[in-house]
Amino acid sequence: MLNERNLKDLLYQEFSRIGKSLSSPKRLEILDLLSQGPKSVEALSKATTMSVANVSQHLQTLNNARMVKFRKEGNYVIYELADDVISDFITSLHKLSEKQFSQVQQIKQEFLNANLDTEEVTLEELNERMEKGEILLLDVRPKEEYENAHIPGAVSIPMEELKEKLTSLPSNRDVVAYCRGIYCLWSVEAVKLLRNEGINAYRLEKSVQDWNEFQDHIN
Repeated sequence: MLNERNLKDLLYQEFSRIGKSLSSPKRLEILDLLSQGPKSVEALSKATTMSVANVSQHLQTLNNARMVKFRKEGNYVIYELADDVISDFITSLHKLSEKQFSQVQQIKQEFLNANLDTEEVTLEELNERMEKGEILLLDVRPKEEYENAHIPGAVSIPMEELKEKLTSLPSNRDVVAYCRGIYCLWSVEAVKLLRNEGINAYRLEKSVQDWNEFQDHIN
């Protein structure tokens, strides 16, 4: 029969499995990418600049900790987060790290300082201006991430296609670009490209998850 000490030892041993699976920066990046939607091993390899073999090893570790799950589609193996709560956990981890470690704040500030000419809009401003039809919201993430989840009303033009599709954008509305959140550079690149073409463009540093949380709060 289990006593209290045995119970706690067994419980915290199980809890530690999650901690061990998160001990690699690359595995954290993989989870961050999967929070945007399911991806093949090859897509994760390209996004992380790791070999397919290394990505597969990290995914096996995450799978053993029940952090991800997979399915086969033809010759491809597609991975996704095992549960939506994991995406919330990763977001909380980002916030905690930024609060506790000055290095995270410094890195973030250096990024912001390097892009001071890239004006941002808040979720409140975005919501108000979208209701008035004043802006075009541009999702510059890969198409499959947009199809998995996006901010309602957003138009999908992946960053790699934006330059050739500039003429399709309306000239009578401001453009707001967003991607995967504050640590994603695509929205910055999009705004710079649009402004170089004479288009009034702004950056939303928040993600789809942030938008959903904001809507839950105001509704």
